[in-house]
Amino acid sequence: MTRAPKRDKGRLGNPIKPPLLSGKKIVKAFEKIGYYRVSQKGSHIKIHNDTRQITLIIPDHKEVDRWTLRGIIRDAELTVEKFNNLLK
Repeated sequence: MTRAPKRDKGRLGNPIKPPLLSGKKIVKAFEKIGYYRVSQKGSHIKIHNDTRQITLIIPDHKEVDRWTLRGIIRDAELTVEKFNNLLK
């Protein structure tokens, strides 16, 4: 039986919320750790990392929903905290 991944916890045990960002800013953050653009179809950008063999689909919206971003971060095998550090 597999256990669910641990949630990121902030102060007082509350989950850390991902920031509200545009799709372009999210792609720039992932490019810092080796992801590159593969293609774009409509309003979705496909990025890939050869080292990790992970492909992500990022919506190219002005503001990506926090929980959509949380799913993308989870698919990239990162924590919200580590992703926030990429934004600095």
